Amino acid sequence: MFAPVDTRDPVAVEREVRSICAAMFPEARHDFVARSFDWVARCFAGRHPDYLPIDAEYHDFEHTLQGALCMTRLLRGRHAAGVTPSLTIRAFELGLLAILFHDTGYLKRRDDAEGTGAKYTAIHVGRSAAFAREFLAAKGYADAELIAVQNMIHCTGINTDLRAIRFQNELERTVGYALGTADLLGQMAAPDYVEKLPVLYQEFAEAARHAPPAAAHLFAFKSADELMRNTPNFWEKYVRPKVSDDFGRLYTFLNHPFPDGPNHYLQRIEQNVARLRSEFALTGGAAD
Repeated sequence: MFAPVDTRDPVAVEREVRSICAAMFPEARHDFVARSFDWVARCFAGRHPDYLPIDAEYHDFEHTLQGALCMTRLLRGRHAAGVTPSLTIRAFELGLLAILFHDTGYLKRRDDAEGTGAKYTAIHVGRSAAFAREFLAAKGYADAELIAVQNMIHCTGINTDLRAIRFQNELERTVGYALGTADLLGQMAAPDYVEKLPVLYQEFAEAARHAPPAAAHLFAFKSADELMRNTPNFWEKYVRPKVSDDFGRLYTFLNHPFPDGPNHYLQRIEQNVARLRSEFALTGGAAD
């Protein structure tokens, strides 16, 4: 069992990430962890000169922190297992930046007064990658590093063809897949995931009004109840195959202790899914 960390508290998540980084790379400097968290916290709080504070209520800063904590734990497990390609501290830094910036595409520019950032759901991955590149280029990151961060962010797209992402090396691909895994598992394992699904429905309803016709069907739920009834099916038919087949079962590095210990994240997700099945009288692992 992992030590409990309050993902509503950025300081607590940063402290845990910094501790994990120090354990993996005891001889290296770890100041980039605090710097990375500070950069993104400022952006989400509206302290970027060109962007408003985040106003998407589901894809808020806690959502980002849930993913960052999950990815860091996954990479620690993989690092301890000694598999190849070996994780480097630079790859860890770029992966941390990618997970922290992966939903900055929900931020609205200061002259954008219409609706919330949820209207960008269909295009938020591309917006996030562009935001990260512009922000990090101004901080002095090299072009190859910017490409790496963007490639990792693109792993979170719901319909992204992973084969089309031009990863520069296998380690970059691995960290990108770890990010994609953590983005899904981190949110679905949250203790309040079920309670937040009506909030996600409101984001989807706004997204459907602004999405291109080809993408609008992805968000076309008639009610919050319909989304909640379909969530077990989403887990069984999309998320589990995604993290198993597309992302190469990297979630097994969350088994604690590795390799045969329980997987806290999968257990919590199964509990959330079982609760939804019970509340909506669903059977067979899928919505009726």
